Amino acid sequence: MFPLRTFTDTEPPPSTKRPKRITVLGATGSIGESTLDLVGRDPEAYEVVALTGCKNGTRLAELAIRHRAKLAVVADPESYGDLTAALAGTGIEAAAGQKALLDAASRPADWIMAAIVGAAGLKPTLHAVRQGTATALANKECLVSAGRIFMAEVARHGTTLLPVDSEHSAALQAMTGTEPERIERVCLTASGGPFRTWSLEQMAAAGPEQALKHPNWSMGAKVTIDSATLMNKGLELLEAHHLFALAPEKLDVLVHPQSIVHCLVQMSDGAVLAQLSCPDMRTPIAYSLAWPERMHVPNERLDLAQIGSLTFEAPDLERFPALRLAKEALAAGGSAGTVLNAANEVAVAAFLEKRLGFLAIAGLVESTLAACPDLICLGPQTADDVLEIDEETRRRARGWLPRFA
Repeated sequence: MFPLRTFTDTEPPPSTKRPKRITVLGATGSIGESTLDLVGRDPEAYEVVALTGCKNGTRLAELAIRHRAKLAVVADPESYGDLTAALAGTGIEAAAGQKALLDAASRPADWIMAAIVGAAGLKPTLHAVRQGTATALANKECLVSAGRIFMAEVARHGTTLLPVDSEHSAALQAMTGTEPERIERVCLTASGGPFRTWSLEQMAAAGPEQALKHPNWSMGAKVTIDSATLMNKGLELLEAHHLFALAPEKLDVLVHPQSIVHCLVQMSDGAVLAQLSCPDMRTPIAYSLAWPERMHVPNERLDLAQIGSLTFEAPDLERFPALRLAKEALAAGGSAGTVLNAANEVAVAAFLEKRLGFLAIAGLVESTLAACPDLICLGPQTADDVLEIDEETRRRARGWLPRFA
């Protein structure tokens, strides 16, 4: 299981007498906005050190003003003018670009939400981890693309790493206090997405409008498309492998359309522990924000009598081959996760731009994996090595695009 700091009698929990210093990397995304929703309900309990966003300088400024942030950073330099104009006269420091983003991640904080989407979040999250405090991880790519390197940094700096994905948060809650050798199987659940009951013919004709209609969760476009292909669940298998140091054969996926049970953990005595909650990302965010305690969250309370029944089914790997590809990448090791993730990001972006069909997303990823054995066999030693493999994979995947258009 991944290293998790615990507080002893000689090391008390952080004092409640002063506000918890927090930073939100990716504040304008769905996870960032949900985090700040919780923070805004008890503003005296938190001191917002820094907020970062990608391109929406105006929205970032609104959030910075509302939450009294010390620093606001927009990754896209072209959005700097919007940010500074909106922050004029507020006293809030503003900056733009990659160096400023890394500076924001390095500002001393007690808790840092790492919610920058994609490979762009790797370096900022590593800077956050190196503070040795608490990092709430909502960026999949840190573990999918650079799991071994990332977890080594977590261990080196004694960082408390708290997963924010609902499935991994559920797994952590179910496994806490259990010796790793007593865990036989961890099963992550998937809603099945909007196309769970669709035929291959129907999915072949589906466009972004249909794929973005997730039945249960409200998420960003990239994650929502990944949920529709089941790639999201495949990426979560790779995450769980690194987070909890579990062998691939101990990890599985089960389709659960109601999205109430988020993970099931089978123990060596035959017991199965599960975490249940209504589908609201504020629940796992709050668990990480208040850890090792719990906090009040104004979300819907679970009423099992009203729900009536919970159902489960095995995933269909023929209709959803992205999950099979992720399992194969997990088994292959090396840089297979990096190649898988980079190719998938290219494919999803092309689909959202209507340059690629829905079923061709997995097709492009599979072709890219087959064309990159030289990259997969590499053993990157640094984040820069990972990003080089990522960029080369994207170049090759873009080259394959015309064949699938």
